[in-house]
Order: sequence, then structure tokens, then C-alpha cells
Amino acid sequence: MSSEIRRSMPLLSISIVMQLTDLTARQIRYYEEHDLIQPHRTEGNRRMFSLNDVDTLLEIKDMLEQGINMAGIKKVFALKNDPAAQQASKEISDSDLRKILREEMRQAQRMQKTSIRQGDLSRFYQ
Repeated sequence: MSSEIRRSMPLLSISIVMQLTDLTARQIRYYEEHDLIQPHRTEGNRRMFSLNDVDTLLEIKDMLEQGINMAGIKKVFALKNDPAAQQASKEISDSDLRKILREEMRQAQRMQKTSIRQGDLSRFYQ
């Protein structure tokens, strides 16, 4: 059985999740109402959470502690789940990075200012 399958298996009751995350049942249900998590339901309609759900709840909790509001959290999760956004945020190649940095340094020289990154990069160009 793969690691991802094990992490997505609904094994934990809401009381265990409350202990693991230090969130109240109301908070957990609120995040479910806003479609940030989708716990599995048993035949008796009890919520069962996976380790992935717990990770998501801890992520939400961290974002809230950093001062991000629910609208911001929803946007973060929407971008995470959007394949087009993931494609746009792929890593750039070394040559593209060099082009960007060169252009930034040229613009800073034209304006007779030092680039913010120039100090960071000076150790590589002696």
C-alpha cells in the first residue's frame, strides 16, 4: 500500500482530530462548510478524517495565526488545487533567472541605484 493511499484513509474521529490540532469541533465543521476539507462520512453520518485532512487543518491554523483571513486562505487553497496556477508557478531555469537578475541590475544602474539583490550577488562576482 502506497504512502499516499495510507495518508488519505479516513481513520480519525473528530475528537482525535481536535486533540491533534487544538481546534474545536465547531472550527473543524466551519472549515468543512467552506470546502477547505472534505472528511469521509460513515453510514451513521459520522465524520472520519485522514492524515491529509489533519495536515490541511494544521495549515489553516498556521495561516490564521499569521493573520491571513478566510478569504485569503480560500484563495491559497484554490491556487494549490488549480493545475493552471501550478504550471505558472513552476521553477524557472537557471538561464531565465540569470536573465532576470541581469535586467534588474541594468535597470538599477540606469537609475544610478544599487539593486536590492546586488549586495547578495556580489559575493559571486568578484
